[in-house]
Amino acid sequence: MTTGLIYSDRFLDHDTRSGHPERADRLRAIMTKLRETGLLDRLVRIDPTPIDRRWLLRCHAEAYIDRAEQVCRDGQRILDCGDVKICEASYDVALLAAGGVLKAAEAIMAGQVDNAFCAVRPPGHHAERDEAMGFCLFANVAIAADYLTQKHGLERVAVVDFDVHHGNGTQHIHERRDDILFISLHEDPQYLYPNMGFLDETGIGEGKGFTLNLPIVPPAGDDEYLKLFDSQVLPKLQAFAPQFLLVSAGFDAAEADPLAHMNVSTEGFRRMTQLLKQFADEHCDGRLLSSLEGGYDLEALSDGVAAHVDVLLG
Repeated sequence: MTTGLIYSDRFLDHDTRSGHPERADRLRAIMTKLRETGLLDRLVRIDPTPIDRRWLLRCHAEAYIDRAEQVCRDGQRILDCGDVKICEASYDVALLAAGGVLKAAEAIMAGQVDNAFCAVRPPGHHAERDEAMGFCLFANVAIAADYLTQKHGLERVAVVDFDVHHGNGTQHIHERRDDILFISLHEDPQYLYPNMGFLDETGIGEGKGFTLNLPIVPPAGDDEYLKLFDSQVLPKLQAFAPQFLLVSAGFDAAEADPLAHMNVSTEGFRRMTQLLKQFADEHCDGRLLSSLEGGYDLEALSDGVAAHVDVLLG
């Protein structure tokens, strides 16, 4: 089993300023843990390249892309929302993050690796078509899902998002499509940002039934998550029969995380990954790509990622 790793020191150049939860130290902690555990030596390093604008335009409004570039180039510190802190380098780093996820998808489709983990920032699952939100500039995973259908002609692509916050950007970008299934397990939006992702949000028009939101009342831990995998996530995936599985891998449902109220353990993240990998091995020819979203306690984040990557490596 070969697992690709998307990483670049350039991702550290996205400077969110002191005190911001989504900080460069997150990736430093992850890379240190992968190195200390020996996992890094077992991964196939894949160098990211910036995304081609045409793939951005399929998921984001041109006016938003232009605004994001200009605001960053001007050296402003906020894009659209107060929690999206930026610097001059942020636009270019966001292009590299989104492009890195596509590079990993290409490597999997070409058979160069079996699966991949993308240690990228800024994250992506809150980015709307025309607005930055929740630390996110471009919708990395949503763009990859579209890319796989357009570039490689896949008829069915699934996204599973286990970040503790609802992946509103991914949902809204694809909620009218029946070729992309979106499943999100997240803390009940009554209690947590972005206050979206209720049970009755199931898609629009042709996309009706291809969004599955699983809000979880806090505090909840491994048992609650794994029961939902057995009763909801895996049956929905089996019925959809995807040809490729994308994972928005957030580790902020951990007990120690400062931005939420859940109690998932490192072993819980390992078990969820095992279930997803087993499904991909049995139904998607092993094609699984995960991309980093949230996780803001450095120890819980790095431990969770190490367990996740260890499973991907088989």
